[in-house]
Amino acid sequence: MTTQEKALHMIDSCEIAMFGNKDEQGNPQIKAMIKAANDGLNVFWFCSNTSSRRVSQMKKDSNACLYFYDNFEGVMLSGHAEVSYDDDVRKSFWEDDMLIYYPKGYTDPDFALIKFTAKTGNYYKDLQNENFDVK
Repeated sequence: MTTQEKALHMIDSCEIAMFGNKDEQGNPQIKAMIKAANDGLNVFWFCSNTSSRRVSQMKKDSNACLYFYDNFEGVMLSGHAEVSYDDDVRKSFWEDDMLIYYPKGYTDPDFALIKFTAKTGNYYKDLQNENFDVK
């Protein structure tokens, strides 16, 4: 199994990602976020509020990272994050339970998606680190 395959296998078993970026002053920030979906190791989607700090921070600096872990196994991905309001994509992630947060439905102006695109990664297990490029 390749490093990328091991990393993807581990990520697919994780529901939560640690999302890291910088605040407006350039200080590192990290937050646990529920992974809405992913396309392999390349693209990850998260739901957020337009009014959240995370969204305003990404508009200033798109550099970001994700970290997935399970016991003593982890995958760190570095890349860029952007905010999306694509109605077709928002509709595809929409669940009626979300009405409590977004009362206007999937077109609610406060319903934003965060799209993270990975460039590089690091897989850790058994005291070994393996770097890889995301293709």
